[in-house]
Amino acid sequence: MEQLRIELLGGFRVNVGDSSVADSMWHRRKPAALVKLLALAPAHRLHREQIMDALWPELGPEAAGANLRKALHHARRALDTVHPSGDRLISSEVDLLSLPTASLWTDVETFRTELAAARRSGEISTYQRAIDLYRTGLLPDDLYEEWTDEPRRELHLEFMATLEELEGLLESRGELERATDIVRRLVSIEPLHEESHVTFIRLCALAGRREEALRQYEHLSGLLQRELGTEPSPRTQQLYEEIRARQALEPQLAADLWERVADLRMLSGDGTGAAKAYRLALETGDNSRAAARLERKCAEAWLMQHRPDAAAPHLAAAEALRPDPAEQGRVLRARANHSWETGDISGAGRYGEQARALAQTYGTPDDLAAAHEALAIVSHFSGEWREGLESELERLGAGNGGPAQLSRIFDIHHCIGQCHLYGDGLSGSVEQYARRTLDQAEEIGAVRAQSFAWCLLGESLLLQARWEESAGCLERSCELHASVGTRSGALPWQRRAELAVCQGAYGEADRYLRHASSISTISPMANHMWGRIYATSAFAAVEQGDAERAVHAVQAAAAAAARYGDCPTCSALLNPMAAEAFALLADPEGGRPYAESAARVAAMFNSSAWRAMAESAAGSLAEAEADKQRALRHFDTARSLYEQAGQPFWARRALRLASPTSA
Repeated sequence: MEQLRIELLGGFRVNVGDSSVADSMWHRRKPAALVKLLALAPAHRLHREQIMDALWPELGPEAAGANLRKALHHARRALDTVHPSGDRLISSEVDLLSLPTASLWTDVETFRTELAAARRSGEISTYQRAIDLYRTGLLPDDLYEEWTDEPRRELHLEFMATLEELEGLLESRGELERATDIVRRLVSIEPLHEESHVTFIRLCALAGRREEALRQYEHLSGLLQRELGTEPSPRTQQLYEEIRARQALEPQLAADLWERVADLRMLSGDGTGAAKAYRLALETGDNSRAAARLERKCAEAWLMQHRPDAAAPHLAAAEALRPDPAEQGRVLRARANHSWETGDISGAGRYGEQARALAQTYGTPDDLAAAHEALAIVSHFSGEWREGLESELERLGAGNGGPAQLSRIFDIHHCIGQCHLYGDGLSGSVEQYARRTLDQAEEIGAVRAQSFAWCLLGESLLLQARWEESAGCLERSCELHASVGTRSGALPWQRRAELAVCQGAYGEADRYLRHASSISTISPMANHMWGRIYATSAFAAVEQGDAERAVHAVQAAAAAAARYGDCPTCSALLNPMAAEAFALLADPEGGRPYAESAARVAAMFNSSAWRAMAESAAGSLAEAEADKQRALRHFDTARSLYEQAGQPFWARRALRLASPTSA
């Protein structure tokens, strides 16, 4: 069959092979709307009642059914003009209408595919292809059709996120003119979005267009006053004053701006872009003290990408500049990270201890937290994480860390804890270890340590399907986290949501996920949390048979990873859930990247639980490809591996997927 091409972005067009359906054939709106609805629908199929509710909500079933039959007749007649049998292009099976997925191309689907590829690769050209496809948005001639509102809003948000991500990549690579073109488009689309104006002001300043930057600020200030009765944020006002106070763009201001850009790219997980922006800050500035900091940050950007070879010269340059003691401690911390990247675990431990000592005397709380994180990673790689954490609590209990430090258990411990929860030979003893840690933390009054231990204990009980015990532990962890600040506690809220889904309490799960999301927005654990949150949301949707909502959650996870970065172990559940969602839509190409990602994670961490997730994702991919026997084999292997991992709920779930009736 020749390819059926349906364009919905920028206007409605239908082609079969090289032939186009004439616009005059769509002079009746409802036949065209029927084709548009099917083109937008998951798997390109809809129940007749869904179509009737969308197109004739005011009519009763009999009248709406008659109208649908008439619209279907005229839609097939329009397709008959370019295809010998239009009824083969809109098929009817019982109460379902569908388009031929095997030979169908839609620009909306391709936009999302290109965007997903761009987020995986970070390639500017791929981002640009997605943007070019969007044109003027979804069905601009149908703005007053209510059934277009929700998909139009979703696509608009995806498009805005795409522009923001591309602008950030261009800016961090020094391509200021192209970045300015993108942000100018952002400002024109959403003129009240202050952050876009701030980016425009910064880009003008970096490009040496100081007067344009100042004019843009005045425009923003007037716009906010007229439309919202507010003024720019203090941070925006500070940027304006910095630019206004310098009659010319002095080198140090440009360096400061480039450093801000690089810091933003680090937060988004874009180590390559951050390294390039830090280099531009080094080339622009003339302050030796700042140079040591920038060399160290550049090294950290390369270490984020696991490139110790590229980081080494920057660390050497930072040391040669003889930084002050606080910065020297930060350089030593980076040295510790460089050492464990190169396999020198003992050296990493020495550097980490030196970094911690300097941070305690000269550094900030964040410096001390980062030094503890480095030491936690060292103890993990040396196989002594549990012992190291216990020793740390003993040291804090002796009073060596000061009262402020008695409440600190750093976020990296939550991430490392996942390796123990899911690791063969480790998971079985996590419950006992968490109880011991809790006793120790309560004895010395370390509140964050208690909240960590309650969470780890709740997670262990959750994976053992001991629901009631788990719920109490996770609830206690949330309470303790709340008592020490608003930036922590996303993990126990997310786990409470996961527990609720396991028990079928989907309303509770949504509420818990909202708590987790609000914390993750401002949490330093953002790159560990968003994948988990959206994986749980997809899990809930799949359990309810709502494939479309599950896929939306998966797409949101990709956007969050592009903005905040990602942790492959913490977001491991996203892979099998995404593959399963796409299998429900019979979309193997959508699920394939997640099955492949699950296999990569399983190869990184040789444990039954992660291998089980990979097998489950592979089973869903096989199901999407209509290979039922292969799917059953993968699901059965997943069941066996989940049993080995001591996760009875997931073993039972894999058994359900492996049953012939589910396939």
